[in-house]
Amino acid sequence: MSFKCHMRLYSTLKRYPKFVRIVEVGPRDGLQNEKQIVPTDVKIQFVNLLSKTGLKCIETTAFVSPKWVPQMSDSSEVFKGIDKIDGVSYPVLVPNVQGLQSSLQAGVREIAAFGAASEAFSKKNINCSIAESLKRIETVIEEAKKHDLRIRGYVSCVVGCPYEGAIDPKKVAGVAKVLYDMGCYEISLGDTIGVGTPGSTSRMLEEVLKVLPPAVLALHCHDTYGQALANILTGLEYDISTLDASVSGLGGCPYAAGASGNVATEDVVYMLDGLGVSTGVDLIKLIKAGRFICSKINRVNGSKVNRALEKPECQE
Repeated sequence: MSFKCHMRLYSTLKRYPKFVRIVEVGPRDGLQNEKQIVPTDVKIQFVNLLSKTGLKCIETTAFVSPKWVPQMSDSSEVFKGIDKIDGVSYPVLVPNVQGLQSSLQAGVREIAAFGAASEAFSKKNINCSIAESLKRIETVIEEAKKHDLRIRGYVSCVVGCPYEGAIDPKKVAGVAKVLYDMGCYEISLGDTIGVGTPGSTSRMLEEVLKVLPPAVLALHCHDTYGQALANILTGLEYDISTLDASVSGLGGCPYAAGASGNVATEDVVYMLDGLGVSTGVDLIKLIKAGRFICSKINRVNGSKVNRALEKPECQE
């Protein structure tokens, strides 16, 4: 390779962080919309397999009303049943004070709180405006602080909404800043229906980065239009070094018709490995965890890497 080629490659790679932290959302975001109830012991085994991959953050379950999300009705049993590995955090989704109290009884030490950048989505999802939802979230956060819990914030529909279309990046920046000021240590920016492109993702990030530093931001990409990896690369160029992903591409959104799952963790790790960006995640162990859960819920594996690497050592 010529000197010029070497320099061109170096100038490309140096734009990316040296280490990327992956937040695995498969056990919660990936399973919550499965129509058939996944047995509690399967969920526990799934989380335990993920804990052995090198992942340092695994979103485990959601303390929500069983009426609205039946799949998460065993949240306490799942959280109490998993093997907690030192150095690994196990956040759970908590939508209200009742859910927070239940999570505390189960021994939870980190929660996730959800907001949205779309008025229509907020009203369809939780039957209130953005402003009203932020007041509810503030009540949860203030109570969580009393118990020294870590709090992660989510902003949904950061580039597009199934009900109102494109979202103004300034709205995203405003909601993200409010959540951060309330006490969330990190804000995950979610392309809930996977309509983002590198262009729209870039425009959104430029606004958010006017009010928050990249160190407190994460990207949560869905892959409906096959743009998730490209959007992640865009995020890396803005120095975003935390990424949400779901093993085997599990997940979707019940309020967004046609929305496919999250970007597959295996595909993200494979891409980052190829860029020389460290994640600390063992790809082969990740593949095994993905194949385990897909076999249990009778789902086609959504990870292209997982399907491609049909090596004997990856088999269950």
